Amino acid sequence: MQTLRNVFRRKTRALLTIFGITIGVLALVVTGSVAEKLQLLVDGGVEYYSDKVIVTDGSTFAGFGMSPISSEVLEDAEKVDGVARGSVTLNFLLEDDVQTISMGTPPMVEATDFRDVGYETFELALAEGRDLTAADSGKVTVGADLVSQLGAEVGRRVRIRAREFEVVGIYERTLTAPDSTVFMTLPDAQRLFLKTLPDAVAENLERKTLATSIVLFADDGVDPDELVEAVSDELGDSYNVQGPAGFKEFVQEPMQIFNYLIYTVALIALVVGGLSVINTMTISVSERTREIGIRKAIGANRLAILRQFVAEAAVIGLLGGLIGLGLGYLIVEATNRSGVMGATQLFLLTPRLAIGSVAFSLVLGILAGLWPSWHAARLDPVQALRYE
Repeated sequence: MQTLRNVFRRKTRALLTIFGITIGVLALVVTGSVAEKLQLLVDGGVEYYSDKVIVTDGSTFAGFGMSPISSEVLEDAEKVDGVARGSVTLNFLLEDDVQTISMGTPPMVEATDFRDVGYETFELALAEGRDLTAADSGKVTVGADLVSQLGAEVGRRVRIRAREFEVVGIYERTLTAPDSTVFMTLPDAQRLFLKTLPDAVAENLERKTLATSIVLFADDGVDPDELVEAVSDELGDSYNVQGPAGFKEFVQEPMQIFNYLIYTVALIALVVGGLSVINTMTISVSERTREIGIRKAIGANRLAILRQFVAEAAVIGLLGGLIGLGLGYLIVEATNRSGVMGATQLFLLTPRLAIGSVAFSLVLGILAGLWPSWHAARLDPVQALRYE
């Protein structure tokens, strides 16, 4: 309590200093929450791509896109030595006109031919209902983020691109791309996807062979990255073939650079707040010089003086950190609940980010207070008592 009273001897100055730390922590929490969510999305992608090779149209960037290809390419791809099984996948946007800003994956529709059953290791847990089967024509399962948007309930019908489907399952929240995905059977998805294409394109496509990618699963003991070149040679330049290493190169590594940048900006704001702690503590030492002299005269040693002022700086850092965390949490929750960023939540405030932000502000406060505290501890008691 004595430490708190000392900190708030000059209430306005103390509050302004704490506010400086608060702004820095607030910036760290908000930008860090964006980085945490995006990193989780990337980590989910890394896990998904870790054991497979993806074949897409050659015009797509880095092998990721929704350009139509023929599922007949699956037969050629499965001829490659080391490929255990292939599966046809079709995905497209849930809505053509995406009105909201999204820093994650937009709402999608996805379908497979179910040939991946028994090979796919990336599994989703159900919150309600059951999984789809190949016989589930006119039925869908829904990711957690789209439940509210679609008004989805197991046993009820939802409207997907002007067609109604029965919901048979709702998935647990994963905080990754499947949360904003509707899953349906391949024939249903082919009918819908064909209608999304320009007439000039659609009239040259066969609905029953329509796909956007082919997923290839490697034999046991075969590295998927080693299959990339062999599959590319087999299929030719018309197709883009990507393995786990390709995903990391085009997505994970740039994301790490992005994370460094936004964390650096937030940390700079926090360090600026630390400078205000140095200024406040220096002024405080100057104003309390006679007090320090009296304490030394009655027996206080350098360590006791040092501890006193470091504790005051630590309190400033801790209070600023806790208030900044609280405000950051309110902003993150309000934004996520508002839905202004689309179906996928933009922010993810993790325990490590929350604890790390407060811990960093505490350590920053201590470090910022060290020099003024050391200066106070070294004051000569006789000179201090004479100080006016």
